[in-house]
Amino acid sequence: MLIFPAIDLKDGAVVRLYKGDFATVHQVADDPLATAEAFLAAGARHIHMVDLDGARDGKRKNGDIVRAVAATGLRVELGGGIRSMSDLEAVFDLGVWRAVIGSAAVSDPDFVREAIARYGPEKVAVGIDAKDGHVRTAGWVRDEGLDYLQFAKSMESIGVKYIIFTDIDTDGTLSGPALGRLEALQKAVGCAITASGGVSSNGDLRRLRDMGLYAAIVGKAWYAGAVDLALAVEEGGEQA
Repeated sequence: MLIFPAIDLKDGAVVRLYKGDFATVHQVADDPLATAEAFLAAGARHIHMVDLDGARDGKRKNGDIVRAVAATGLRVELGGGIRSMSDLEAVFDLGVWRAVIGSAAVSDPDFVREAIARYGPEKVAVGIDAKDGHVRTAGWVRDEGLDYLQFAKSMESIGVKYIIFTDIDTDGTLSGPALGRLEALQKAVGCAITASGGVSSNGDLRRLRDMGLYAAIVGKAWYAGAVDLALAVEEGGEQA
């Protein structure tokens, strides 16, 4: 299982949110590049980055930081404010390894089709963010009235290979992943699934690995000192 330590960026700072609420935003590290280099030193080969400015307002502000992190050799998976083919071109020009389409996958599935047709299914993931099993968009503010499993099936039907599932109820809480919802998602689709939200320990990561998930994202747990990243990478197996 791949391990993706996470950096969420807002106004150039490394921040975390509690259950996706922008009112809870707080800085957790001074230097995004130094944080990424710490991930690399621990053996991580991938990093999950979110441009929260882009996610909420559709205007990405952190391109220089993303470019610098990509230059370290980490494979950067980036989401936040990617809503058009020109946005995709811009993020890939930064050296991004894989782009995550979130809100736009709900409002414009044809964009996802076009993105996969141009860049291939390996370069594009769809982020499904859900609260109580209902898909949320626009920085997790808008309830789309969509069941996350039905939405995942619709994405698989248009060629999506990678899904990043964030359970908003557990994100930033250190309360453990939403194992039941992840299991249901595994049964619903054949996509490679990345778990996001709630990881609180290396034990949680072992449980996700043993479920056969493609990857897991580690955010607050690392910043809180609750996860040994080097051990997580070792136990995750091959990080190719």
